[in-house]
Amino acid sequence: MPSLSNIYWLGVKELRSFLHDFVLLGLVVYTFSFAVYSQAQSTSQELHNAAIAIVDEDHSQLSQDIAQIFLPPYFKRPVQVTAGEIDRLMDTARYTFVLDIPPHFQRDVQAGRVPAIQVNVDATAAMQAGIGAGYIELMLNKEIARDVGRADASQAGPVNLAVRVAYNPNISTAWFTSVMGIINNVTMLAIILAGAAIIREREHGTMDHLLAMPLTPFEIAMAKIWANGFVILIAIALSLWIVVKGVLAVPIIGSIPLFLAGCTVYLFFATAIGIFLGTLARSMPQLGLLFMLIAMPMNLLSGSSTPLESMPLILQTVMQASPSTHFVSFAQAILYRGAGIDVVWRQFLAVAVIGVVFLGLALLRFRKTAATGVS
Repeated sequence: MPSLSNIYWLGVKELRSFLHDFVLLGLVVYTFSFAVYSQAQSTSQELHNAAIAIVDEDHSQLSQDIAQIFLPPYFKRPVQVTAGEIDRLMDTARYTFVLDIPPHFQRDVQAGRVPAIQVNVDATAAMQAGIGAGYIELMLNKEIARDVGRADASQAGPVNLAVRVAYNPNISTAWFTSVMGIINNVTMLAIILAGAAIIREREHGTMDHLLAMPLTPFEIAMAKIWANGFVILIAIALSLWIVVKGVLAVPIIGSIPLFLAGCTVYLFFATAIGIFLGTLARSMPQLGLLFMLIAMPMNLLSGSSTPLESMPLILQTVMQASPSTHFVSFAQAILYRGAGIDVVWRQFLAVAVIGVVFLGLALLRFRKTAATGVS
């Protein structure tokens, strides 16, 4: 009981120190607010509000019908321009797509000829350009077939494919990147805050004061782990409710309390890594370099950016030893697919077991450096 009391009051001291460190406080606020919002809004790969213009040299009913098929949210309302303006408008990036409908287009279509529509594409954003060009081709073919009374002209295939998009019906990138941004930031902040806490004590000379008190290195380390983990847990909850659900309007299907319980288990591992790196680094710049070597590969290979199944088999096997992989797995299952504890308990157990091993190694390293006074 005295040990638990020491851990609690040392953690309270850590929280007070954190609240007076405006740089770290600002980093946490920024990371779980504007950084999540900007990542969700700026990394979209789907076509959304693409600017399109039409050069109508036919002035027929068909060309007018074509101008009406481009609607939000995929395209903005088409703007009528002249053929002489195409090069200037494309060079100044006014429009992503410019369609040029040639003269006598409807007459040639109804006569059974195969006239051509020129589609000018600004492929600076290659992904959107490719998707948009495909949409335009499909929409034009359907509209032309409808106009000439051949809506069923295309030969039916042997299979009628019925596609159901689950969990993200509009295939919106923001639904994925916003939550994955929070998950990646959990690892980053946990390592940085815990490591910075150790370095801050060393730089201010307060570590010697703590060791001169009737405190053990275990109590000191555990106080930093629970205090910094508590700060991140509160930031996760606020980010999910305010930024993701409120501002971005991303529906969270699963149980947020269950997800926060999983985050609590994972934070013991992530903060332990921060404690370990804090005993190795002599300054914050060194901690930053060590962070890049450890945390960035963990995030990139955890499955939060690309599916784990798409990686080489050896990487898939190696990353099973990283709690970040299991963390991403149960986070996606809970938040996207509404999984319960009966589905994700194995990932919870894997994170807890591997996290305890790393926590033990971090505490041993911290006890050694605290006893000798060297890193």
